[in-house]
Amino acid sequence: MDPVELQVLNGALHSICEEMGAVLIRSAHSANIKERRDASTALFTPEGEMVMQAEHIPVHLGAMPAAVASVLGEEHAPGRSWILNDPYRGGTHLPDITVITPIFSGGSPGGSPGGSPSGRTSDGIGGSRSRLIAFAANRAHHADVGGPTPGSMPADSHTLADEGVVIEPRVLDDEAIADLSGQMRRPDQRRADLRAQLAAGRVGALRVGELAERVGVDALQQAYAEVLDYAERRTRACLRALHDGELTAEDVLEAQEGDLRIVLRARVRGDELTLDFTGTDDQHEGNLNCPLAVTRSACYFAVRVLTDPDIPANAGAYRPIEVIAPEGSLLNARSPAAVVGGNVETSSRVADVVLGAFGHALGQGTMNNLTLGDENVVYYETIGGGQGACADADGPSGVHVAMSNTLNTPIEALELEFPMRMIEYSLRRGSGGAGAQRGGDGVVREIEALAPLHYSLITERRRHPPPGADGGQPGALGRNLLDGAELPPKAIGELAPGQRLRIETPGGGGFGRPKSSAENRLEDDSLGSRRPRGIGKPIP
Repeated sequence: MDPVELQVLNGALHSICEEMGAVLIRSAHSANIKERRDASTALFTPEGEMVMQAEHIPVHLGAMPAAVASVLGEEHAPGRSWILNDPYRGGTHLPDITVITPIFSGGSPGGSPGGSPSGRTSDGIGGSRSRLIAFAANRAHHADVGGPTPGSMPADSHTLADEGVVIEPRVLDDEAIADLSGQMRRPDQRRADLRAQLAAGRVGALRVGELAERVGVDALQQAYAEVLDYAERRTRACLRALHDGELTAEDVLEAQEGDLRIVLRARVRGDELTLDFTGTDDQHEGNLNCPLAVTRSACYFAVRVLTDPDIPANAGAYRPIEVIAPEGSLLNARSPAAVVGGNVETSSRVADVVLGAFGHALGQGTMNNLTLGDENVVYYETIGGGQGACADADGPSGVHVAMSNTLNTPIEALELEFPMRMIEYSLRRGSGGAGAQRGGDGVVREIEALAPLHYSLITERRRHPPPGADGGQPGALGRNLLDGAELPPKAIGELAPGQRLRIETPGGGGFGRPKSSAENRLEDDSLGSRRPRGIGKPIP
C-alpha cells in the first residue's frame, strides 16, 4: 500500500476511536465516566486483533483483546452488540464493563438493541452478501455493579461474588439492560451508561462502514495488516537497540495479611523480549489477584514506554513480546479469585517492575482508589500523585501514573452531586524523591462526609516507597487518615456526618545522585555569572 494512503487510513481509524470515546463520555450520566473519563475505545480486525485505540486507559486497552476473543465464536449480526465483565472471560475487574459491536460492510448500526440476523443478507456494495469487517469495543468503569459494598470496590473481598454482578458474554439488548441494571445501585444511571456504550459502538460501526464504502473492503483489510506489520517492525527495531541479556527486578504489594512478592526476569534476545514472572507469589485470599489479560496489559504499557510511545499501540506492537506468568500465581489467577484490586494496584506494580528492571525511577505506583456511597449514592475515584524523574527532567506532580490515565472529579461536580465537601485539594509539597532530577510531588485530597457513607480504600505504597534510580532517592510514602488517625493501605468502614477522610498520595522517585550543598552553591554562582543583567535581582 502507498505509504501516504496508509497514513491517511491510519489517521481515519484513530479518528473513529476518538469519536467513539467522545460519544461515550458525552452520553454517560455517571461522574466517573463523564467527568473522570474512566473509559476506553478501540477497533479490532475480524480475527480479533486490536488494530487501533484511542489514547485512553492503558489497563483497559491492553486487556481488551481478551474480551473480543471471548465473543469471536458467537453468531454475529448487524445491530447486535455483546456485553461482558467476567475477568476470567476477557474482563479486568467487575466494574469495568465491555461492550463489543461487530461491524459489517454496508450494514446499518441502527435499529433496536439485539438487532436481527436478517441484516447479513446484503452489504449494499454491489449487492453482495454482508461481510464482517471489524469489531468496535469500548470499556467503561461503572460506579456500581452490585454486590454487598456500595461502589463494588471492596477492600476486603475474597471471591468474585463479594465484588458484584458477574456478566458472562451475552447479547446486550433491552432485556439485558433491564436485567443487569436492576441488580445494581442507581439503576437509572447504569441504564444510561450502558446505552452510552451502545451508542459509542454504533458510531464506530457507522464510521468504519463509511470508510469501507469510500476505500473498499479489501483496501481496508489490507490497511489493517499493514498497520499491524508497521507497529511490529518499529517495536522490533527498538528492541534490537537494547543490549541482549537478562535483567531482574522484584517488588511487593501491600496486602492486608502481609507483603506479596512480584519477581521478574526480563530477557532481551535480538528483536524479542520475554518477561518471565516465574517465582511470583501464588494467588492469595484477598483481591490483589490478576487475570492474565491484566498482567499482559501492564507489560505492554511498560514496553511501550521503554521503546517509543509514538509506535501505534496495537496487536502488531505486541508480537515480539512474550509474557510468562504461571497459572495459579498472583499474576495469572484462577477463578473465582477476587480481582478488584488486581486490576488497579497489581497492574501498577507489574508496570513498575518492568520499568524498574530497565533502570527507570518509579512513579507513585498506585491509583489510590477511593469509594464512597450508600444504597442510593455511589462515588468512585482514583487520585493522582508523583511521577518518577528521568535522566533529563524532574517528574511531573499531581498526575495519574502508569496504568491509569483518568482526570480528577472537579470539586464543583463532586459537591453538587454527592453529600460531600472538599476540605483540601493541593500538591503535597516536598514528597517527590530527591535527586539530580527530583521526583514529582503527590497530592492531598481531604473529603468531609455530609451524610452517613460507607468507604473503601484500596491503595499501595503506604509501607514501601516508590524507588528512585541511579542514586535518586525514593518518593514519600502515601498516607490514609480518618479524622487524623492513620488507616492501613486497604481499609473499609463507615463515615458519620462531619468525619473527614484524608488521602496523601506518594511522590515519585528521584533520578541521579542528589547534589550536595556545595555543588548547589557552585551551580548557583555559575548561573549568576551568566545571568543577563537585570534578571534575578532582589525585589526592593
